[in-house]
Parts: sequence; structure tokens; C-alpha cells
Amino acid sequence: MTEIADSDFRHAQRHIRLDTILRLRWLAVLGQLAAIFIVAQGLEFNVEIVPCVSIIALSAALNLALQTAANPMQRLEPMQAAGLLALNIVELAGLLFFTGGLQNPFSFLFLAPVLISATALPARFTFGLGLLAVACASVLFFFHFPLPWDFDDPLVLPPIYLVGVWLSIALAIGVTSLYSFQVTEEARKLADALAATELVLTREQHLTQLDGLAAAAAHELGTPLATIFLISRELEKTVKDPSIAADLKTLREQTQRCRDILSKITQLSSTGAPFDRMKLSELIEEVVAPHRDFGVEIKVRIAVAAAAEPVGSRNPAILYGIGNIVENAVDFAHTTVEVNAWWNKDHIELVISDDGPGIPPDILNRIGEPYLSRRRTQDDGGGERRGLGLGVFIARTLLERTGAKVSFTNRIFPDHGAVVQITWPRQRFEAIETLEETIG
Repeated sequence: MTEIADSDFRHAQRHIRLDTILRLRWLAVLGQLAAIFIVAQGLEFNVEIVPCVSIIALSAALNLALQTAANPMQRLEPMQAAGLLALNIVELAGLLFFTGGLQNPFSFLFLAPVLISATALPARFTFGLGLLAVACASVLFFFHFPLPWDFDDPLVLPPIYLVGVWLSIALAIGVTSLYSFQVTEEARKLADALAATELVLTREQHLTQLDGLAAAAAHELGTPLATIFLISRELEKTVKDPSIAADLKTLREQTQRCRDILSKITQLSSTGAPFDRMKLSELIEEVVAPHRDFGVEIKVRIAVAAAAEPVGSRNPAILYGIGNIVENAVDFAHTTVEVNAWWNKDHIELVISDDGPGIPPDILNRIGEPYLSRRRTQDDGGGERRGLGLGVFIARTLLERTGAKVSFTNRIFPDHGAVVQITWPRQRFEAIETLEETIG
């Protein structure tokens, strides 16, 4: 089976483009200016215009400086992006300080930078930004200018209400950020796992294409080698010098050896070309054969059915998918792995079971998700590392793309072991002709 390196798909460093941050900051600048204009001119409330506009002007100046000094399309390091988001929080806190603190309904905008971090930055930066936002909200609870309001009818909010506002901001930051981070992380894992699946399928395609290339090479090289063989044989008959005749004999023998090797390659390729048709029993035997010498007995049972045996193409996705499941069964089995096949005119069913410990109940319903594994493997340094958990995900994805339905269960007590059931509509199994259909 094809191995996937841990460093290829896990823990990819996350980056945000500078242009994305600048767009958000410019949007904030325009929104803040509009809010101040509406409150001061439209509602005619007394607003601390000078300090508020000064804070907004500094934010706009920083935006211009960043656009001028750096390429907006560059990707920021997580620390840099977190710094700009932290600056957004501080700027918002400054504006709220002059416009009523937590009494200002725009105080909930503390949530925005933390949410952005939760979807794009590592968890430690999101946690730090969340603490900064809560700290700013806590300071504004005690220290702030009065909320701009009508002097004739001042608005007085009870302290208990402000406590509720502070608590709601803190809870909103915690809950929504955690939810956003989990959803984004799951989406990222799924994208990485699908990329690994496509890589495995591409490698399997290249392996199956080697047979065709070998056959083509044997065909193309056959004619010139035959010519060399004939000429060397004729020259050997006519040359009188014994030393030259010996060299010609060696040349003829080595040429014949090359022809024999190419003949064997041609025979191997003719039985394993990428688009050859093969019976289900032959497919099972090809998958099982590499795993027979690992101290675990593999029993293959083909049920006798009234319908003719299914014949499908030698599809790399099916070979890899079933092979990976058989490999897992051999790894976890104590003594025996069973591969049972059955079919009728409508369906094909393949059941792979082992006598190992079975699938833990807490992950049985999640089996097949990417990066879900309890297996520990040895690394190059002799230490243990956790398996990626991609194998079953890739196998299930590839098989389902060929029209199969894959289910995972455990044997019924007192028996123990895992059971994997793979079912195809017979028409779909026999209609799979090319790898491109599997990829699409």
C-alpha cells in the first residue's frame, strides 16, 4: 500500500493575506466614520469627535502605510496577522472608551477579530486575542466617557445590565470562537485527507501504467534486438579469427538474453494491463496475495451462486481500497482473516473480517473519518508515533467513488473482531472501465 508522510498533509502553517486584513480594516474605518457622522449630525448627540476621528485617522494612516510598504498579496505569518487583529481590538476599545463603553451597542464588535482568528490562525493566537478582547471589555466596564445621548433625557443603565453585557461578550467570544475553530479545523482536515486520497490514486494509476509502458518498450526493442541477433550469428559463421568469433558469440548470447527478458515482460504485461477485465475471484486473489506471508491465515471463500461470476476492470481504486482494508485486518488479527464474496444478478458483496480486538465502540460510528486512528507505528528513530488514520478514509473514499457502500461493524459476542462489508450494484461494478471515471 502507498504510504503518506505525516509532514505532507498535517499541521500545515496557516497564513492570511495582507490584502484580506486591509480590506477588513478599511471596512472598519468607513463604518466607524459613518457611525460618528450619523450620531453627531443625524441624531445631534454630543460625541467626542476629535479623539474618535483621531483614532480612526491613525488606523487609516496605518492602512496606507502597509499598502505602500508591503505587497498586499503577501501572506502574513500568524504572529503578524494576530498583531493586526489585536490592533483592531485596541482601536475599537479606544473608540468605545469615548462613546459610552459597554453601554455602546457596538461593543459586541469585539467578537469580529477573534472570529477571524478562529477561522484562520492557530488556537494559541485565538486564545490570546480572546483574552485581550475580554480584558478590554473589563476595563471599559469601569472606565469610559458617558454614552452620547439627549441631555434632557439621559440614559442610565443599571450596573446589573452592564454585567450582563460584559458576560454576554465574554461568552460569545468563547463559544462562537470555539465553534468556528472546530468547524474550520474539520474542513481543513477533510481537505488535506482528500488531497492525500488524490495523491494515492495518482500513484496507483502510475503503477498500473507501468505494465503498458513495459509492453510498449518490449515491442519497440524487439525488432532491433532481433536484427542484432541475426547479424551477430551470421558474422560468427564467417569470421575465422577465434578471438573475434568468441566476442561475436558473447554478443549473440547476450542479445538473446535481452530478447528473453523482454518476452517475459510482455507476458506479464499481457495479463495485467490497466484495462484488462478480471473476475471477482481473481481480483480478490490479487489483493490478498501480498499479505499471505505475515503469520496470519487468510481464508478466501467464494459463494456458489446461480448468476455468473462478476467480471470487472482491473481498477486501481478498487485494488487499493480493498487492499488497504485487508492490510488493516492482517495487522490487527490474532490468527485469521476471512474474505467472503457473494453475488447475485443485482448486487456484489464482499465481507472482510478478522479475529482481532475489533473496533473500539467510541470510534465505531466515526470510522472512516480522516485522521482517526489509535494505531502506533515505529518511526525511523525507533520511537513510537501515532498513525495518520488516513488509510481507512482513503480506502473508503476510493471504494465509494466506484459505487460501493462500505460499512464497519464488530462481530457479535462472544466472537470478537472487526467486520467490513463492501457492496456494489453489479451493473456499476461491471461498468467501471477507466480510472478517469473513478476520479470523476
